[in-house]
Amino acid sequence: AAGYNRISFGMQSAVPHVLATLDRTHDPERVPGVVADARAAGFDQISLDLIYGTPGESAADWSTSVEAALACEPDHVSAYSLIVEEGTALARRVKRGELPMPDEDDLADKYLAADDLLTAAGLDWYEVSNWARDDDARCRHNLGYWTGADWWGVGPGAHSHAGGVRWWNVKHPAAYGDRLAAGASPAHAREVLDDHTQHVERVLLEVRIREGLDGRALDAAGRAAVPGLVERGLVSLAAWEHGERVALTRRGRLLADLVVRELLP
Repeated sequence: AAGYNRISFGMQSAVPHVLATLDRTHDPERVPGVVADARAAGFDQISLDLIYGTPGESAADWSTSVEAALACEPDHVSAYSLIVEEGTALARRVKRGELPMPDEDDLADKYLAADDLLTAAGLDWYEVSNWARDDDARCRHNLGYWTGADWWGVGPGAHSHAGGVRWWNVKHPAAYGDRLAAGASPAHAREVLDDHTQHVERVLLEVRIREGLDGRALDAAGRAAVPGLVERGLVSLAAWEHGERVALTRRGRLLADLVVRELLP
């Protein structure tokens, strides 16, 4: 009723043992029901988030998760490779040797498998980790991140950006609530992005979207690196020749970090 038309659910996996390793406690069998409830409540756009590369997740497990997500007929799917974050229970288990670190080759195989399944179901990639049924289903909020737009984050730990200034709220919900109750700002800290940082972030993020990065945003050294990236099949020759855009090929999506490093020598 307030005008929000999109909701995203952190499905992560449809396989119980994978969710257990991730310390996720929800029942994957409830996902279709909550998607149906969201549709009934009037949400026009439904997105599901998935994580691949969890220790112990087989190729079959991952396919099961992607297919289960597609069975819900979402408008949008995000699929992110697992990152073992410091300070988490998973990181402690990896450090103790109870679980292995994610394997890069396994991650690449699962990314390609997801891309095949999602594309076959009619969802096209528009950012390295995101697929949408059509242009209207693209996440405008995330596109704002990737194109350096302004956004305002609401809630504990939320980040905001406006005019080259980035700030973030206190993380703990109780502290956030206490500040609001006292009529104080929930902001915890801020940073002003200098020209160099804005340039680095533009290259880092904008190259990830399907349309690619405007080559005019690169310095001379970055532009000089593009032909080599094209020759290695990481960057689209057509996009560079016809629009001076640095657009990743499918292989380039797997090696996006490498591409960025070469564009920022």
